[in-house]
Amino acid sequence: MSTHTPQLRVSLAFADGTDFTVEKLAGILLVSLFGNANFPTPPFASTVLDTARNEFLDAIDAQENGGKAATADKANKREALIALLRQLAAYVQDKSANDLAKLLSSGFDAVSTSHAPVLLAKPVIKKIKTGLSGQLLVQVTSDKNAKTFESRFALIGAGGTPGPWQDGGLSSNSRALPINGLTPGQTYAVQVRAIGGSAGYSDWSDPVSHMAM
Repeated sequence: MSTHTPQLRVSLAFADGTDFTVEKLAGILLVSLFGNANFPTPPFASTVLDTARNEFLDAIDAQENGGKAATADKANKREALIALLRQLAAYVQDKSANDLAKLLSSGFDAVSTSHAPVLLAKPVIKKIKTGLSGQLLVQVTSDKNAKTFESRFALIGAGGTPGPWQDGGLSSNSRALPINGLTPGQTYAVQVRAIGGSAGYSDWSDPVSHMAM
């Protein structure tokens, strides 16, 4: 009796996601796919994706104060970016050779072939040190299924209460995730979560505070 290995497929759920989902995936791919030895010949250069992503972000901003024309332009920019993401998804699926780890290393998620998703361990912040002026460098434990890491930060106000969380960006360097644009002399709470696996995101790490210099 022969056995059949299910064919892994790249998830295309991003096409029905929010604008944030589409833009965030493009950012992840810029970090994880381009320059990845598993995928040496993408169908186009990273600059093409970066340009389309930036144009989409500009269109999102313009829509806030624009009318029907701005809304239509944002929709067009979204479709253009999604078209590029679909091209990359097809390329990754073709080159992954039914290898889940290889597929996930691209930055895409896989369509689950079982009822047990690939879960990511919650990162632990091991150390925070100062980098350049207004910059913190965060070292975290690394999950083998993590493709990249997302950080966020909050200014610690009077009484030690953190303010609103702000996006700290993406990085694949678990030994020195940079958080930039901080005010020297102010103390910030920092959290990190891993991105990857079929579950998508890990839980946020426990917050750790550090002063920017």
